[in-house]
Amino acid sequence: MSVLVDLSIFPVAAGEHLSQYVAPVVGMIAASGHPYQLTAMGTLIETAVLAEALELIERAHSLLAAAGCERVYATVKLDIRSGPPGRLQGKPASVAARLEAADQTPAEAGPRP
Repeated sequence: MSVLVDLSIFPVAAGEHLSQYVAPVVGMIAASGHPYQLTAMGTLIETAVLAEALELIERAHSLLAAAGCERVYATVKLDIRSGPPGRLQGKPASVAARLEAADQTPAEAGPRP
C-alpha cells in the first residue's frame, strides 16, 4: 500500500510570517523517515499505511498546540492505493517522461495556472 498525503497546517491569527510554526512540523516529518517534499503551499508525504499518515497529522497538530497555537487550520488530501511505494517520486517522473517524449520540458509546457 502507498498513502500520499498533501498536508497544509498552520496557526490562525499568528500573523503573516508562519515559518517559525511550520519549520518544527516539517522537521518532525523529516525525522519520521517517511519520504516528503516541501512545497510553497504545503508538504507532500508518502507513508506505507493510512495509520502512519494520520499519526503524522496528529503529531503536527500537537506540535502547534504545544507552541501555544489556540486555533489551527489544516487541509489534508489523501491518495490511498494498494501497490508498491515510491509514488511521491514516481508520479512526477511519469509526467516528465511524457513531456520529454512529446519534446517538451515542464518549463516549455505552457503557462501555469
